[in-house]
Amino acid sequence: MKIAFYGSSLLSSYWNGAATYYRGLLKALSRRGYEIVFYEPNAFDRQKHRDIEIPEWCDVVVYEATPDALMEAASRAAEADIVVKASGVGFEDEALLRAVLEHSGSNALTVFWDVDAPATLAELRDAPDHPLHAALKRIGLVLTYGGGDPVVWHYRALGAAECVPIYNALDPETHHPVALEDRFACDLAFLGNRLPDRETRVESFFLEPAEALSGQRFLLGGAGWGDKLLPANVSWLGHVGTRDHNAFNVTPKAVLNISRDSMASNGFSPATRVFEAAGAGACLITDAWAGIEMFLAPGEEILVARDGADVAEIMRTLTPRRAKAIGAAALRRVLAEHTYALRAELVDAIFKAHFERLRVEAAE
Repeated sequence: MKIAFYGSSLLSSYWNGAATYYRGLLKALSRRGYEIVFYEPNAFDRQKHRDIEIPEWCDVVVYEATPDALMEAASRAAEADIVVKASGVGFEDEALLRAVLEHSGSNALTVFWDVDAPATLAELRDAPDHPLHAALKRIGLVLTYGGGDPVVWHYRALGAAECVPIYNALDPETHHPVALEDRFACDLAFLGNRLPDRETRVESFFLEPAEALSGQRFLLGGAGWGDKLLPANVSWLGHVGTRDHNAFNVTPKAVLNISRDSMASNGFSPATRVFEAAGAGACLITDAWAGIEMFLAPGEEILVARDGADVAEIMRTLTPRRAKAIGAAALRRVLAEHTYALRAELVDAIFKAHFERLRVEAAE
């Protein structure tokens, strides 16, 4: 079957945290026989910061961020059996959604793939005239980056025919243990772009512990932090490309995951960082959110902090030996239960069940 996938970017992770999620899932779906074309706008300088070139398992069409180019890309939806519009594409999302639905074939499965469901649902609650309200009645399936039952219930209440969370996971061919690199040597590292709905949490969970632990070294990676006042023991690296993520994760004694406000409040939304770090064998500290135990065992495979004081206390007592043991345990768990091959198996079953229902209905 052919998939037309409209998303932010497959080729660049620059201001685009969903890139590794798209890559892992689509690569695994390709291995299950799907022919995939990914459509992404030339926006936010992402094409100047590519992490990968067009892969052998997926074709990519980069279109200019203009209305005419958008409509041309959307018209290609007519060629696909499955048409996916992701959230947060970044250029005229509402127009793209309308155009993609208009051009999809009558027998095609239309999918809204929400990579920030808690934030999208909050927006829908605040905007009763949002175009997605009407579109949900036409869309065949909603898939989400996570969110658990709370997200499923909300989407169904809004009229979605079906909603299934497809959680982040690990591609062991991409994220795996590597040799340590001196440039990433530190006690605690955090990698994340500067975003309005996460900055306060970064201050609490990362910068305040750094101030409290002046004798330890901290590394901050990600775009947008250049004019942020940082403690003297925090070094800012700027954007860290995906090719460096394994070394960034495994070299420090520990790495930190900090959720965005909406995902922390909703829970059941592990970031790609969780599985990438575990896949590299890193000792991961995460802020507390509901559902962590579904993915990694607190205290054994991951360390959980309720606030910055917890982070500081963890770092005061964390020994290199314990950090290595936690990282090794996390790696074993994600390889056994949280790979993109397993996530793609679920997506494949959902797609095939939809088309089987259509076949049965047509035969009646």
